[in-house]
Amino acid sequence: MTEGGTALPWQVVREDGNGNRYRVAWYATRDEAQRLAESLDGREEGTLYCVEHAGDAGRAQHAGHAHHAERVEQGAP
Repeated sequence: MTEGGTALPWQVVREDGNGNRYRVAWYATRDEAQRLAESLDGREEGTLYCVEHAGDAGRAQHAGHAHHAERVEQGAP
């Protein structure tokens, strides 16, 4: 994802207790993404906010920007 031509490779991903995952923000640096993930983590029981690099899909690290939720993958029914 890019914003104004700037690459935003660091993503904040929300994962709920059912395994549903949504991208909620993109950042230029890992530190920016990590700050958001840490500020959101723990607000809702059973919900995690992770930081992932766009090139490392599926390898989450617990935890200028763009925001909008996008489903990453769906958990078990």
